[in-house]
Formats: sequence, C-alpha cells, structure tokens
Amino acid sequence: MMAIKKILCFCGSGLGTSFMMEMNCKKALKQLGIKGVEVDHTTIDDIVPGAADLFVCGADLVEKAQAAGSAIGLKNILSAEEMTQKLKEVFGK
Repeated sequence: MMAIKKILCFCGSGLGTSFMMEMNCKKALKQLGIKGVEVDHTTIDDIVPGAADLFVCGADLVEKAQAAGSAIGLKNILSAEEMTQKLKEVFGK
C-alpha cells in the first residue's frame, strides 16, 4: 500500500459536511496514533487524480472519488466511530 500523506474529505458543496468529516478524520488519526498526514476538506469539483492520497466522502459520492484514486465512503458521514473504523482498516491498525 502506498504511503498516505494527504487526505481530502469532500461533499457536494465543500462546506459544513466536509468540514465535519475533516474534524472527525483528524480526531480518528490522533486516536489511532497516526502522524504526518495532512487532512483538508473541499468540494466534489476538486476531486481529481493526484489531489490527495485518500479521499473520504459519503457512500453516495464514493464512485466519483474512486475514479480519482483511493477512497472510502461513509454510510453515516457524521459518525466519528465509522470514520475511525474505516481509517483503521486503511492504515492496517
């Protein structure tokens, strides 16, 4: 697996929901003891190959993200528990 140095959380508009996912992602990485990963949020329009090593979004948008690279889709985008579990799987923790 390639090293993950940048994670982009995104939603349709790139405002509230993606920001909440960013906060949950940062908390999850800290909880898992993973350092050196930049996390940001954006709009679906910025999801292009090379924009990030991993994209995080709602399950409804995951196909768009997978077209640009590695992605995880969340069933409940505001669930910190689901975010932690998915990142645990990705990072092999």
